[in-house]
Amino acid sequence: MLKQVFAACAVLMIAAAPASAHPREVKSHHAHRGADIVDTAVAAGQFQTLAAALGAAGLVDTLKGDGPFTVFAPTDEAFRALPSGTVERLLRPENRDELIRVLSYHVIAGRVEAGDLAGRQVRPQTVAGARLTIDGRQGVSINNARVINADVEASNGIIHVIDRVLLPPAH
Repeated sequence: MLKQVFAACAVLMIAAAPASAHPREVKSHHAHRGADIVDTAVAAGQFQTLAAALGAAGLVDTLKGDGPFTVFAPTDEAFRALPSGTVERLLRPENRDELIRVLSYHVIAGRVEAGDLAGRQVRPQTVAGARLTIDGRQGVSINNARVINADVEASNGIIHVIDRVLLPPAH
């Protein structure tokens, strides 16, 4: 189950919003019925960094699992905003455990739609075991990231595209 959630997180990250989406704007997009998180993300075609991370972490098959998963998926632009060398370091085989921890910090077991968060602040536990701070009082934000494309449907969960990569707290 834990591996399934990790994989779901990574795939959802791939299904990021269109490059033209304004970072404070929350949109809704519905994928083709029947496509899982991985297929939905890959079909977007704009999430090469996430795809590479999923492959390096060995999580693709997990995200094709039953779910349901809620994935907060950073765009390629969000990955580029990380400090120089971070992505390259995470993709090295010797850092696989850290990569899995980062990816799983973007996944919640279960399905949470943007409407479920409206007007609320919640602290759900991620698959990584750490808690996120989700604030739905003015748009939807997760820690220091904003949702730029909400409720991307998949057969095994839902994806919310975010404008920053979430980094889990140190152990």
